[in-house]
Amino acid sequence: MADAKYFENRPVSMNEHNNLLQIEEHMYQLQDVEKPNAFRNMFPYDEIPKIPFNDRVVPHNMPKEIWITDTTFRDGQQSRAPYSTEQIVTIYDYLHRLGGPNGMIRQSEFFLYSKKDRDAVYKCMERGYRFPEVTSWIRANKEDFKLVKDIGMKQTGILVSCSDYHIFFKLKMTRKQAMEHYLSVVKECLDEGISVRCHLEDITRADIYGYVVPFCQELMKLSEQYGLPIIVRACDTMGYGVNFPGAVIPRSVQGIIYALHTHAGVPHEWIEWHGHNDFYKAVVNSTTAWLYGCAGVNTSIFGIGERTGNTPLEAMVFEYAQLRGTLNGMDTTVITELAEYYEKEIGYQIPPRTPFVGKNFNVTRAGIHADGLLKNEEIYNIFDTEKFLHRPVLCAVSNTSGLAGIAHWINTYFRLSDDDKVEKTSELVAYVKTWVDAEYEGGRVTVLTDDELLVVINEGCRILGITLKTD
Repeated sequence: MADAKYFENRPVSMNEHNNLLQIEEHMYQLQDVEKPNAFRNMFPYDEIPKIPFNDRVVPHNMPKEIWITDTTFRDGQQSRAPYSTEQIVTIYDYLHRLGGPNGMIRQSEFFLYSKKDRDAVYKCMERGYRFPEVTSWIRANKEDFKLVKDIGMKQTGILVSCSDYHIFFKLKMTRKQAMEHYLSVVKECLDEGISVRCHLEDITRADIYGYVVPFCQELMKLSEQYGLPIIVRACDTMGYGVNFPGAVIPRSVQGIIYALHTHAGVPHEWIEWHGHNDFYKAVVNSTTAWLYGCAGVNTSIFGIGERTGNTPLEAMVFEYAQLRGTLNGMDTTVITELAEYYEKEIGYQIPPRTPFVGKNFNVTRAGIHADGLLKNEEIYNIFDTEKFLHRPVLCAVSNTSGLAGIAHWINTYFRLSDDDKVEKTSELVAYVKTWVDAEYEGGRVTVLTDDELLVVINEGCRILGITLKTD
C-alpha cells in the first residue's frame, strides 16, 4: 500500500456511486520477489486448503449488463474425445438459438491447432451470427499468434498464467520477466488491430496486489494507447475461489473482482470469470462474480471441462433469470434439445440427477411427495418445467402410487396428448399395477426404475393389443 506522503498529493473526488469523497489510491507496483509466494498458510499441500478471513468486505457492484460466454469447444474439449466438425457446428447453432435475439451468449472460443478445429471455425463464422462471436485461444507465443492472423480473428484469448506456481515453477521466470513477455505478445496482437482477452490462469493462488493488479494496470494503459478493449478473464483454475464475505484474497471471489475493477481500473464489461468445480463452487462463485462487478461469466455446456469441469452454461441461464427477473430473450427449451443431442448423437451420458438436464431432475420418487405432486405439481416442482424445458414433472411409481399415479407416469413419460392419455381405469394401468403390487408384496422397498416400468408397459401393450400414440 502507498504511504501517507503519497496520499498527501492524491486528488480527492466524489464517488458518483455512493456519493462519498474518496482519495484515489490506484498505486500498486509490481513486487518482483526472489522466491515464489505459494501462500503455504492457505495451501499446505499435505493438508486440506484453508479458508482464512480478515472480515474486509466489499460492496455489491453488479454491472448494468451481464452475460454468458462459452468454452465448450476449448476447455470443454480438454476432458473428452474431440467433437467432430459437424458436431461443433450443430452445437454452435444451438448456442445461437439459446442465447436469443439479445445475444446473451456473447462468445464461443475455439482451439485453432488442428485442421478439424480450423474447419469448424470457418464454418461457424460462415453462419454470419453476431452472437456468439467466434473467438480463439492461444498460448503466449508468436507461433500461435500467426494462426489468429491467418484466420482473421477480431479477438483472441491469450494464456497469461499469473500465480507464482506457474511463473516460477512452470515458466521458470521471475514476475517481471513473465509480465514483460506477456505484454510483448499482447502488443503484437494490438499492432495487428486484434483485440485481446487475457486469461489470468490460477488467479485464486496469485499475489493480487503484488502482481495481478500491476499487470492489469499495464494492460489498461495498452488498451488506452491502442484504442482497443482488453478483456481480463479471472481464471479460478483449481476451483479455490470462495464466495464468503470477509474471506482473504486470493481465495475471495468478490475481493478479486473488486481489485480488478477498483484498483486495476478494468471496466465491468471487460471483466470475465472462469470457474472450475473442484470444491463444488463453480456456480456460486460465478454468480458472486456477477454480483460484485464482473459482466461476463465463462461456461461450458453441462459443465464438461477439465478435471471436475467448468461452470455449467445451463446453470448460469437460470441464475441470470433469478437475478434479473427475466430471461432477456433466451430460449431455455434449447437446453433440453442439447441434452437430447448429446445423449443420442454424441453418446454422452448425462448423470440422471443433473439439474435441468438429467433424466430424473424433476422426478418425484418419495410416495408422500408423489401424492402431493398429483394434487398440485407446484408443491414439489421447482418451476413450470414443461414451459421452460419441455420437461413435464414426473412421479416415480411405488407401492403408494395407485392407479392414478401409474396413469400419470405413463401419460407424462410418453408425452401423450389429451386425446390419447390413458385413464386410471385403463386395462394397461391395471396390468402395470398388478405387477407393481406383486413387487412390493415380495418385500421390495425401493421405487421402480424407468427401465423396469418400460419393460412391463411394453409387455402389457403387446398382451392387451394396445398401442400408445406417442409424439
